[in-house]
Amino acid sequence: MRRGLCTAARCSLLALTLAAAQMPVQAALVWNWGYDGAGVTASGTFTTNDAPNASGYFTILNITGQRNGVVITGLQDAGTSIPGNDPFPVDNLLGETGSLLSVNGFGFAMANGTYANPFYASFLPGYLEVFSVAPFDGGSGSEDSELEVSFRASILRTTVPEPAGSGLVALALAAIAFSRRALHRRTSVSRATKAWTEAKT
Repeated sequence: MRRGLCTAARCSLLALTLAAAQMPVQAALVWNWGYDGAGVTASGTFTTNDAPNASGYFTILNITGQRNGVVITGLQDAGTSIPGNDPFPVDNLLGETGSLLSVNGFGFAMANGTYANPFYASFLPGYLEVFSVAPFDGGSGSEDSELEVSFRASILRTTVPEPAGSGLVALALAAIAFSRRALHRRTSVSRATKAWTEAKT
């Protein structure tokens, strides 16, 4: 009975971990991006989902890089505006062809407390960057700017993270091996005890 229960437990554990290993893994695309304008240059990488939406845009999930030597520290949340640029929310969408950015564009924060929002200006047509500096009172400060820029982006590589279930499978196999050794030790002890008892009687 004990052996059967132990085997059932091992099989259940293995089944669960194998099922986890079969769960779909979301791939991601890594892009190079950059833009230049009068007195401004910015560049870095994006990470996006791997499939465009119905309009042909990918969703930017992460950003790294710098603007005029200042490190970019984070991506502005989609549906919100960078400080000082209300009521113009970003959508963080990126295209591979045509207008690479939407009319909302993407936003990012920098290590010195400033923000930027590059976007596609259909009325030009071309790209503009809104640059915002504290205090963010909704008006245009002396250091705020809206400059025409030349924007570029291209896919660098595809990344596929290791399935989460693979680690669970390894753990399950190790657990099964341990339980088999434990069962073997218990069986050996039981046999030795039985033989000793029989010899004594």
